[in-house]
Amino acid sequence: MDNSQVLFSHRNAEPEQSVLYIVGTPIGNLDDISFRAKKILQNVALIACEDTRVTKKLLNHLKISNKLVSFNSHNSLQKSKFIISKLKEGESIALVSDAGMPLISDPGENLVDLVKKKNFDVICIPGPCALIAGLVSSGLSTSKFTFFGFVPKTKKNRKDILEKVSINLFSSVLYESPKRILKLLLDLKIYCGGERKIVLLKEITKKYENHFGGSIDNVIKLIKDIEIRGEFTIIIEGRCLKEDDMESNLNLLKNDLINLMKAGLSHSAASNYLSKKTGFSRNKIYKLIVKKDL
Repeated sequence: MDNSQVLFSHRNAEPEQSVLYIVGTPIGNLDDISFRAKKILQNVALIACEDTRVTKKLLNHLKISNKLVSFNSHNSLQKSKFIISKLKEGESIALVSDAGMPLISDPGENLVDLVKKKNFDVICIPGPCALIAGLVSSGLSTSKFTFFGFVPKTKKNRKDILEKVSINLFSSVLYESPKRILKLLLDLKIYCGGERKIVLLKEITKKYENHFGGSIDNVIKLIKDIEIRGEFTIIIEGRCLKEDDMESNLNLLKNDLINLMKAGLSHSAASNYLSKKTGFSRNKIYKLIVKKDL
């Protein structure tokens, strides 16, 4: 038995002291909370959450009373220090988001990094996640996918992401707000073409869960004139590329290759990474640049 098996074989009485628990909570249907998650939320010393009002509603539903502290993108630096101090005192803490798995398009990534650097344990209590729920019920390929989160608003960053979605050979998963969903669809039509298959999902796990599927053109028609509420999970079919289609993507791949090398990867490692990401031949990607390009 290796060390990891020994470590987890003794995890019987939860929550343990000086542990940060990453707790998945429902994304809509409150019955999706697990027994283990409920036990952790009930017995940790403190729950760090995005919005205390939202988490309070969940706790009330579960008939749980516990201490809450806000932890969001605005106060994460200050609250991270506070959480570390509590872990040092031996207290166990749960981190939750407003809905779903923390750290997935939610604050918390830097906290987990800091906690582990301070040599405290971080344990995930798995739970619902909109990107996985949306992907597996979309009918599109699930074997490989890329998650892009919310599409940036700024022109350059938005263009970069949409270009990556357009050439991605695997399914792409995005999140978007109801106010910006139509604009996103129109942009996707420009970058991916109106015939690309897409599935929009809203109110996942709720009574009025809705899926809108078909070509991008068709989905635009479906939602154009309806009242839209709730955030969307968007699954976009991967592009079916052949080797001779590579010419139209040379500049994008070349720029990605140069940027990866500037970030510290070797020519070979960067080429290998892009080959796995796009499905193109590693040797062809390697030959896209010469020393003078750097």
